[in-house]
Amino acid sequence: MKRKLAQSTINKFKKRLIDEQKQLRDILERHQEERERIRLSEASAERSPDPTSADGGSMAFELEKELTLDENTKHLLNQIDHALVLIKKKKYGNCESCEEPIPVTRLEALPYSTNCKDCAVLIES
Repeated sequence: MKRKLAQSTINKFKKRLIDEQKQLRDILERHQEERERIRLSEASAERSPDPTSADGGSMAFELEKELTLDENTKHLLNQIDHALVLIKKKKYGNCESCEEPIPVTRLEALPYSTNCKDCAVLIES
């Protein structure tokens, strides 16, 4: 027998998801603005040293790290967007794979989770 999340619980998770969504969008926007500012600055030539030098390698590493962080942020944002769609469709809180209820403790830790722990492990392996 499936249990349905109380509307107050769904509302609590929806608020958390919306708050996280805004924070992640703000982070992506700040990163984009910072990259654009650096690109347009007069000092941008100084930020493009010879890639074979130590400074060039370090800067390339930092850029790669920033881009990876942005990709991870976008991935998390997509998961949050998907969870919000499920709330709208009144399907939030049930595993998308086995359709069993996702424990509230899992949703408290990962409010964007759309699979129970067992199914998530199977999907990831």
